[in-house]
Amino acid sequence: MGEMNWIQRKIFLYNVTFGLYMLDWWERCTFNILLIVLMWFVIRYITEFFRRYVFKQYM
Repeated sequence: MGEMNWIQRKIFLYNVTFGLYMLDWWERCTFNILLIVLMWFVIRYITEFFRRYVFKQYM
């Protein structure tokens, strides 16, 4: 495998941890897109929660 920089090691660790190394390229892209969409919904919900309940107390 040779020398890997920090980013390559993190990508490799991500692929091995979630088992993505045994998927085809299009399956890996689909999984990553679903993960990004899921994270977008989670972040959106968290920001709405803070806007409605946490920041409301300070204004």
